[in-house]
Amino acid sequence: MNTQTHFGTKQKHFFAVDLGATSGRTIVGTFSDGKLNLEEISRFDNRLIEVGRHVYWDIFALYAEIIGGLRLAAQRGIDIESIGIDTWGVDFVCFGDDGAPLRNPLAYRDPQTFEAIDHYLANVHDRETVYNITGIEFMNFNSLYQLHAMHREGNSALKNAAKILFMPDALNYMLTGEAACEYTIASTSQLIDPKTKDFSPELLASVGLRREQFGRMVMPGTKIGTLTPEIQRLTGLGAVPVVAVAGHDTASAIAAVPAKTDRFAYLSSGTWSLMGIELASPAITPRSRELDFTNEGGVDGRTCFLKNICGMWLYERCRKEWTESGLSGLSHAELLASTMHAEPFRSIIHPDDPTFANPSSMVAAIQEFCRKTGQPVPETTAEICRCIFESLALRYRQVFGWLKSFSPAPIDVLHIIGGGSQNAILNQMTADACNVTVLAGPQECTALGNVMVQAKAAGLATDIREMRQFIADAVELRRFEPQETVGWSEVYERFSGL
Repeated sequence: MNTQTHFGTKQKHFFAVDLGATSGRTIVGTFSDGKLNLEEISRFDNRLIEVGRHVYWDIFALYAEIIGGLRLAAQRGIDIESIGIDTWGVDFVCFGDDGAPLRNPLAYRDPQTFEAIDHYLANVHDRETVYNITGIEFMNFNSLYQLHAMHREGNSALKNAAKILFMPDALNYMLTGEAACEYTIASTSQLIDPKTKDFSPELLASVGLRREQFGRMVMPGTKIGTLTPEIQRLTGLGAVPVVAVAGHDTASAIAAVPAKTDRFAYLSSGTWSLMGIELASPAITPRSRELDFTNEGGVDGRTCFLKNICGMWLYERCRKEWTESGLSGLSHAELLASTMHAEPFRSIIHPDDPTFANPSSMVAAIQEFCRKTGQPVPETTAEICRCIFESLALRYRQVFGWLKSFSPAPIDVLHIIGGGSQNAILNQMTADACNVTVLAGPQECTALGNVMVQAKAAGLATDIREMRQFIADAVELRRFEPQETVGWSEVYERFSGL
């Protein structure tokens, strides 16, 4: 299909809200003459609030920022086709009978999450039962364990909740007055049975909840409603439709992978790395449970089968330490250049070792890990960066090997998307370690996926394949072919021993 002819010449504007755990932004995606342009309208902080031993998100501040972004678009005369919101996963808002939030929502970093998972799995349902129902990996902050902690302590917001809506659903509700539960964001909760694509009655009952407390289940691309008269007055817009995009930011990013066939794996590379494949149906087996793979909802009914890996968090924390200590030569470009002069494979770590979850000093944690495992201790910034990048590439090789065993077809290419796709050194290391062609880019996959689902809902694309074809034709990708593979095979044996 000729994409340019299909999208036509008339400009169409889609308003995307992309909220992360530290910052948010509003973006307008404009289709014109078969091309897509993304323009940032506003950017803002997303701050945690600590009150009375708990940690909250400020839902009202986020709502106000969305209103502000819509107002700016209206003032510029942008004729918005629709609005879509994506956010991080697992967190939710409790609403009362009158439709008002009962309080700001607890954040997944709240201390209540630390012990709740152990208590639930020891006293309610065991790991095998929960995984066999949901296919979701076990993370202490999953909604299931948050709700268990709130239920145990008699949380007043939960006790009086007429509606419980995940973050993008809550903001959609505040814009339209319509309560819906978008599937991809709900799937992060560890409350969803992917076989029925709805809440598990057994798991809901275990935390004292009823199905009717959640909105109707909708799939990405569903129109939820239109802006309420109040929002129209506040923004200067008309009755603009609000569309349920892939509300989970990871699902939005994966929807925008510029793949031309289905024989690919993806690596969403940022503070966290998420590596996976798409499946037609969930893979819930003893092996996937043993390896702690997750089965999250995707676009067009697909399953995002993936594993969370500690990503650029290691590098970001080290760079922050060095900057605060007054070292020079710490620009990203300078660090990458120096990395290539360090001795290869001198020291390696296991990136997902609990040691690196949140140490007071990441540099010291890396050095201590190497010391304890009988390796040379990296001292210079170049040695530490080389250690981090090589170790990440080896971890990617390990997970990539597992993915190949779950994939119904050979994997021809690994698409690296997100901010980490700009790291050419790590991309080449990944191609070498995994012995696979790497295509890197685009960086803005989450916003692209958000906009493309809205475009699909507007009839500008028929399915996810056509969405991806359009993106592949619209963006420039960097290609990395395997070059030095023998050395990686040898060092992988060392890595496996860690």
